[in-house]
Amino acid sequence: MYKPLFALATLAAIAMPGAAIATLPVGAAAPAFSTQGALGGKDVPLDLRRALRKGAVVLYFYPKAFTQGCTLEAHAFAEATPEFAKYGATVIGLSADDLPTLRKFSTEACRDKFTVGVASPAIIKSYDVALKRAGVSATMTDRTSYVIAPSGKIVFVHSDMNYRDHVAQTLAAVKALKKR
Repeated sequence: MYKPLFALATLAAIAMPGAAIATLPVGAAAPAFSTQGALGGKDVPLDLRRALRKGAVVLYFYPKAFTQGCTLEAHAFAEATPEFAKYGATVIGLSADDLPTLRKFSTEACRDKFTVGVASPAIIKSYDVALKRAGVSATMTDRTSYVIAPSGKIVFVHSDMNYRDHVAQTLAAVKALKKR
């Protein structure tokens, strides 16, 4: 019974080259991490466990600061940050960019609304978000968004290189989580 569903999911993934498959499934424990981040152009420590004490976390990985899709996605998350906050969720963006780049990105693209942090190779591996494309740096991330409940469990995953649906889908997941 499950083989046809698996085959269908595999075919869908192959047919949609912009889509990626995240291996951290809903229900998995989100790997804890600490890293350096930036908010409003200033350095801030970033710790997932500390963020989860405040409520749900929308953790989104993006390939490279200041590229068109990543900038548009950051703008969309910045605009939606008050709505996420209304439901008790914190938005955090991670990429393999260096801290000086993230300081500038946090102000220009994220509009001082949420923290962006350095996704180390260990974080990239633990979340299985390495961008797997020919000619791409092994340290770049794909575009994957996780919604993590305060318990540390992943309750939603959206992995697609097209940035357009990440904000709407994560916001819907946060709203659904709040209703539980």
